Amino acid sequence: MSLYLSRVTLARNPAATALKALIDPIEGAADGRLHDPARGRTMDAHHRLIWALFADDPDRRRDFLWRAEGNGRFLILSSRPPASDGAGLFAPPEIKPFTPALRAGDRLDFVLRANATRTRKTVPDARARRVDVVMDALHALPSGRESDARRDARMAAAETAGGEWLARQGESAGFQLADFAVADYSVVPLPIHMGARKGQPQFGVIEMTGCLIITDPGALLSRLVRGFGRAKAFGCGLMLIRRV
Repeated sequence: MSLYLSRVTLARNPAATALKALIDPIEGAADGRLHDPARGRTMDAHHRLIWALFADDPDRRRDFLWRAEGNGRFLILSSRPPASDGAGLFAPPEIKPFTPALRAGDRLDFVLRANATRTRKTVPDARARRVDVVMDALHALPSGRESDARRDARMAAAETAGGEWLARQGESAGFQLADFAVADYSVVPLPIHMGARKGQPQFGVIEMTGCLIITDPGALLSRLVRGFGRAKAFGCGLMLIRRV
C-alpha cells in the first residue's frame, strides 16, 4: 500500500478568504475551558474542508487521517495523494511518500491527539458501552465550578487514564511507552447537537506527547495507518513520529 504524508494550508485567494469564517471558524485551543462548544463546529468544518482534497467519488469512504496545526494548516496521512491543485481552497499541498524505516528497539518521539475510550458496563447485567477514559475518571472528582485545584486534578486524571490507555494500545500496536505526558484535555460537543448542554453527545480529546520503543515494526506501521482511538473524522487519531 502506498501512503502519503501531506502538509496543506488554506489558500489566500479571494474565494477561500471570503469563506474563512465558515471553513475555519476558530483557531487554537479552548483557552483552558474543559467544555468547548465551538471546537466541535470547527472540527466538523475542517473535516468537510479536507474531504474536498479527496472528493473524487461521492461513495468513497474516508481513507485518511488528519490533524489541525492551527493558522489554517493541516497534516494528512492518506492512501491517496490529495488533489494537487488544493481543490481551490488550499495552496498546492506539500506531499511526500510515507515510508518510515522502523526497527525493533528504535525509540521515537510522538505527538497524538486522541479520543481514548474503553468498553465498560455501567450497571450489572447491562449492555457494555464505550466510555471516554478521562470522562470516566473525572466522575470521581467533586462537581462544581472550575477552580485551579479542580483543573489540576482533571489534568492528573487525564495523564493517568491517558497513559494507561496508550500503554494498552501499544500491546497490540507494537510499542512500549518510555515517556508520556498530557499537554491538554478538553470536552467537545458533537456539532449536530442543537439543544441544551445537559445530556448533549460529546467526546474528550487528549493532547499527548512522549517517547515510545518499537517492539513490532509491522504492527506499529499498520496502526499508524488506521489511527488511534475514535473521533477520527474530527481530527483525532493521527500519531506523528520522529526519531529521538
